[in-house]
Amino acid sequence: MAKIMFCLSACLALLLGQPAWAGELQLLAPPVVANAGLQALAEDFTRQTGTAVKITVGELLKIPERVHAEPTDVFFLEPGLMASLSPDDIHKAMPPVAMGRVHIGLAVKAGAPHPDISTTPKLVAVLRSAKIGVTYSNPDPVRGSLGARMIDALLKRPEFAGVHGVISSKGNGVSGLINGEGDMALQLESEILGHKEVELVGSLPDDLKAYIAISAAISAKAADPAGAQAFIAYVTRPEAYVVWKAKGLDRH
Repeated sequence: MAKIMFCLSACLALLLGQPAWAGELQLLAPPVVANAGLQALAEDFTRQTGTAVKITVGELLKIPERVHAEPTDVFFLEPGLMASLSPDDIHKAMPPVAMGRVHIGLAVKAGAPHPDISTTPKLVAVLRSAKIGVTYSNPDPVRGSLGARMIDALLKRPEFAGVHGVISSKGNGVSGLINGEGDMALQLESEILGHKEVELVGSLPDDLKAYIAISAAISAKAADPAGAQAFIAYVTRPEAYVVWKAKGLDRH
């Protein structure tokens, strides 16, 4: 890992020292990353280097097939799914870089009380107390949302019996909460924090391991591998994690 970070830092320093140019990096990111500050970091990267960045957002479970089929420079993926890719899909110049994780959290409407969900029994009691229900995203595999499938599986565990889960018909779980389909929602935190109509109560208890880890990689089809390396270096600097953390992606 130290060798990878040295290479990334060297590549970033080289690009920042070059005159601005009109190139454009192609990024492929799931919503869990796109909503966690990626746009702001990409815009800052462009200001620093002159390299434009185009972000294409796609559901996480569908990214592996898109990496294989579509030209892109940098893509973001859960490590298990990353490992399932063909070696021919990842640029040989640099292995994937671990970025951190986004936790599933509980959201309530702005101004509503924030209940104690510090343990699994307390969380279950809070979810059972929902008068309308607990909204979450549609877990249909066709949609390709890993977060929705994780939440659906969680609510079907025996200890969560009695919780009234409501699959949102208005988009993701937060949208369902905003539109009155429930009085609380389970959603990835990076998809909660950007909505002023709701508030994050907190992450689900650690023992549930309710999070998605994220890694970044360079595609074998990258038109600009050096620029891709520089971009990954830029978004994994300590300063960048101030942005990531504020939007829901933490290093740990």
